[in-house]
Amino acid sequence: MGIQKDEKALQAGLKEIDLKIDRLNDQKITALFDALGLAAREDLDRDFLKWDTILVVVPSRSVLNELKKYKDSISRISFIANPNAQQIHIYDFNEWKSKTQNKSQFKIREFLKTNFGGVQKISEDPDWIKSL
Repeated sequence: MGIQKDEKALQAGLKEIDLKIDRLNDQKITALFDALGLAAREDLDRDFLKWDTILVVVPSRSVLNELKKYKDSISRISFIANPNAQQIHIYDFNEWKSKTQNKSQFKIREFLKTNFGGVQKISEDPDWIKSL
């Protein structure tokens, strides 16, 4: 009977520690987003801490390389580069997974042109076209 009591106390203690770790990790995520200037942006979903994993979409590989060092020290965060994006965006990773599942790399590249931060390029009328 003493072992069961000790095991219950241990489980309760571990659960409390896990909750503290989760709260500290949420603070890390918030600090990173503040440093990136995302906290001031109105276009971002404010419920991001409720997501299982947060996908951070960055506009270039160089920005991705700068941020990759934080992937190991911050749980529940993932990064991808979308060269079609004009700024950093955040999304629910589960949404990304469901929309890119069973797609080839080519299809994903095409998908990123207009989704997950991608902005469709609007070609302007060339100068050589003149109306009569």
